[in-house]
Amino acid sequence: MSIALFPGSFDPPTLGHINIIERSASLFDELHVVVADNIAKKYLFTPEERIALIKASLPKAGNIVYSVHSGLTVDYAREHGINIMVRGVRGAGDFSYELEMAMTNKLLYPDLEVLFMPTDSRYFLIRASQIKELAQFGADFSSMVTEPVLRALKEKFPQKHDS
Repeated sequence: MSIALFPGSFDPPTLGHINIIERSASLFDELHVVVADNIAKKYLFTPEERIALIKASLPKAGNIVYSVHSGLTVDYAREHGINIMVRGVRGAGDFSYELEMAMTNKLLYPDLEVLFMPTDSRYFLIRASQIKELAQFGADFSSMVTEPVLRALKEKFPQKHDS
């Protein structure tokens, strides 16, 4: 059985994240979507809310396991016997960062292979931080997220979307 993991903060989940998850889930028997819970970071959504938003955005994905993890991703992979990690990349900046992380992860867990998956061109410019900023100022970000995420963001910033 082929098992992979796709870790991230997913705060909020974007159409780019959903695209990578769907494509990865079609390649492996089981895909672990691992939501980061780093106490040093300030998140807009709780880990449980982020998982619920991803699940609501992927109602038909039956081979996905959802988890929250607060430690190193390689520790999660090792604990679950997973040796494939999928990382989405948008451009050269993402790739450079992800390559460095992959090399560090390989030192920590030599059995781990990292697969880089380029984002679909439709989602090339989408970043979760950008979406949060757009939501905060009441801009239209509906083309960047699923309907459940759109509703959740409007609930977080209701005064900006009342008019």
